[in-house]
Amino acid sequence: MTRASRNLLAGAATLVVGLGLWLFAGGVDLPWVTPTKVGVVMMCAGAAEALLGLYRAARASADSR
Repeated sequence: MTRASRNLLAGAATLVVGLGLWLFAGGVDLPWVTPTKVGVVMMCAGAAEALLGLYRAARASADSR
């Protein structure tokens, strides 16, 4: 598995988990953190990592030409 595909897979998984927190954890009350806000942060981090994986994949295909 290449670095690009690992980044893409990890980013997609993080984005999906963050989306789940954002959608379904609104009624959960924790004293230190709001799960919906953590979900938004995880979605942003997952999207950034997925974009990094796409960039690395595009860069690798351009280098192989």
